[in-house]
Formats: sequence, structure tokens, C-alpha cells
Amino acid sequence: MTANIGKLDRIIRLVVGIVLLILAAFSLTGIPQVLALVVGIVAVATAGMRFCPAYRLLGIKTCQL
Repeated sequence: MTANIGKLDRIIRLVVGIVLLILAAFSLTGIPQVLALVVGIVAVATAGMRFCPAYRLLGIKTCQL
């Protein structure tokens, strides 16, 4: 896997992912809770790996490498 997520993109994904996980844990219920949990996990995971499969399919690369 070649990195395709830049520094700013990683920070945004990490912040949004953490906010969604906090909302899923403390505020939401039902389907919105499950959606927030899944999207939050994916956002944090892609930020940590510096790789987004959707970016690869679309040919997007936000990193400077």
C-alpha cells in the first residue's frame, strides 16, 4: 500500500473520526449510532494507515510523496 493521504487530510480524518466515535458512545442511539461508529472507525483507521482505498479507485492523492 502506497500512502495517498497527506498531513492535513490525516488530521481532518482523525478529528472527525474521534468526534463521531464520541457521539456514538455517548449521544446517539439506533441506526445513527451504528453509522457514526462505522464511519468513525474507518476515518481513524485510514488516517492511521495513511491509505484510503476510495482515493486509490478515484486516482486522488493528497500526500507530497
